[in-house]
Amino acid sequence: MSLKTIHPDGWAPALGYANGMLARDGTLHIGGQIGWNAEKHFEAKDFIGQMEQALRNVLAIVETAGGQATDIARMTWFVKDKAEYLAHQREIGQAYRRVMGKHFPAMSMLVISDLIEDEALIEIEATAHLR
Repeated sequence: MSLKTIHPDGWAPALGYANGMLARDGTLHIGGQIGWNAEKHFEAKDFIGQMEQALRNVLAIVETAGGQATDIARMTWFVKDKAEYLAHQREIGQAYRRVMGKHFPAMSMLVISDLIEDEALIEIEATAHLR
């Protein structure tokens, strides 16, 4: 098998998608993660809380595959509210460092009109390269 599905223990099932796919060469493709918890419930209703949870979800997938934050090579962020993002950059930086430390992969950010889950304010996808 050339790809292995990565799904953290204790997470609700991923239906119709995979949270992570690990290739033989160590490339880990992480599907878009939103700000819900392992049971697919939104504990945070605010942007910062959802952003921090989405990052924790990305990191949980990387760790399940045997990696760590510094193995993440790129991230793409999809945000629904550009003004909210720009107004809270200090808090965003603090929340980011709580999860990712001082590791800053290549990143892109797209402002979008909506996400599939109505409560979601942000979605983050990533690629990691595991040793």
